[in-house]
Order: sequence, then C-alpha cells, then structure tokens
Amino acid sequence: MIRYALICEHGHEFEGWFAASSDFDGQQLRGLVECPVCDSKAVEKAIMSPAVAGTKRRGQDQTQAHTQAMMMEAMGRIRQHVEDTFDDVGDAFATEARAIHEGRSEDRGIYGQATSAEVRDLIEDGVPIAPLPPEPLKKTELN
Repeated sequence: MIRYALICEHGHEFEGWFAASSDFDGQQLRGLVECPVCDSKAVEKAIMSPAVAGTKRRGQDQTQAHTQAMMMEAMGRIRQHVEDTFDDVGDAFATEARAIHEGRSEDRGIYGQATSAEVRDLIEDGVPIAPLPPEPLKKTELN
C-alpha cells in the first residue's frame, strides 16, 4: 500500500491509500478520488517529506515491514469478521444506519457503501460509523 498526502482545490488536506503508485492517477482520471470534506474531484498529491535513510535504517526497515505486515493482517481479520457477522446492506447503508440510530430499524451491525456526502451527513448527525478496512491485496497485486 502507498500513502499519499492529498489536497483539494479548496485546501482541504487528507490522506489516500493506493495499492500501487499508478492507482492514484487511474482513479483520478475516472473521477473516483474526491475530497471527503467538500466532494471536490479536483484533488492533487500534496508535497510530502521524504523518508531519508540513515546508517541504522536497515533494522528500522525490517521492524517497520514487520509492523506493517501485522497491521495489514489485523485489518484483514477485522474486515473478515465484519463480512462474516454483519449484514451487507449495499448502497442503502446511509439510510439503514440512520434508521438504526433513530430506532426505526433493528439494532444490528451493518456494512455497505455510502457517498462522501452521506458519510459527512451521518457524522454531523452523530450516527456512529467507521470505514471498513480495505480488502487485502492479492499476491498477484503486490509490487
């Protein structure tokens, strides 16, 4: 996974995670990258400070790689647990999450898709939601 610092035309800064360096460009061309604050699709990579290797870097790299592998495994387990035990409500997520929050629907764990505007409205209204960790990369997709 590659993390980019991103910024929209209105100056909102946020992060984006991509499977490969070319994924950002491809997703941006297809209009899939948008600011989570204002929904602007005019998003660019922001300047990031580079990681500078020093003499002690090799041990740090191995530790960092091990930590990253552990985190990816944990996120994969969380995602699998959600998929195994929660109800997939698809693109009705925002409507169903609000109905559960307001007591109009059965209290249960759900997951699905929502637009950034729907997510922003749910958060502003105090509906407890969280993003689902990304699907683990297939070995064929690794660099």
